[in-house]
Amino acid sequence: MDVIIYHNPECETSRNTLGMIRNAGVEPHIVEYRKTPPTRRLLTQLLSRAGLSVRQILRERGTPYYELGLDELSLPDAALLDAIEAHPILMNRPLVVTPKGVRLCRPSEQVLDLLPPQLGEFTKEDGERVVDALGRRVMAP
Repeated sequence: MDVIIYHNPECETSRNTLGMIRNAGVEPHIVEYRKTPPTRRLLTQLLSRAGLSVRQILRERGTPYYELGLDELSLPDAALLDAIEAHPILMNRPLVVTPKGVRLCRPSEQVLDLLPPQLGEFTKEDGERVVDALGRRVMAP
């Protein structure tokens, strides 16, 4: 299975998502989007495939979101895309692309719907067990 993850290695959610991809026996193409951001055209296509708006992919925390006035809800998509092009950190992550679809994997367990079955247990960095020893998803209480 061909999988692409738009990844930030500094992000726990992104690292957990990458771990679940690998736990399914898949070695993804890793794109560190802060170093190699998707083009405007590609990002627009990915958002369309994911059923997301540009605003839904914007990250506020740890970014220049407020300094750039991106909280102004009347800003058009073109202005938001301009901001993401200039500051890739504004793109929320991880965004995962598989033959089963495109998804912003927040929370990281969202990736499970895009992958083959898990090969074994998976526990997130915070200690939350999301896949049992038989590769089955553990539902939160």
